[in-house]
Amino acid sequence: MSSAFIKEGESGQLKDVAPNFGALLFFLRMENGGTIVRELKNYYSEKHGRDVYEMSDGLTYALNDEGRWAIILD
Repeated sequence: MSSAFIKEGESGQLKDVAPNFGALLFFLRMENGGTIVRELKNYYSEKHGRDVYEMSDGLTYALNDEGRWAIILD
């Protein structure tokens, strides 16, 4: 069966998204019903010790120590 026929709710989880920014953008767009989610700001966070990405969906994302995307809570 083709992966094009995935039912809603079976799209995966954030932790399963490939560790690149394009994959994150695609995942967020699919999670938001096709609405484009834009990067508002990216910077290196001394507090978290990594690059973080503030997005137009109101959340901030970063790759964790295992190279998986995670939401950053301040």
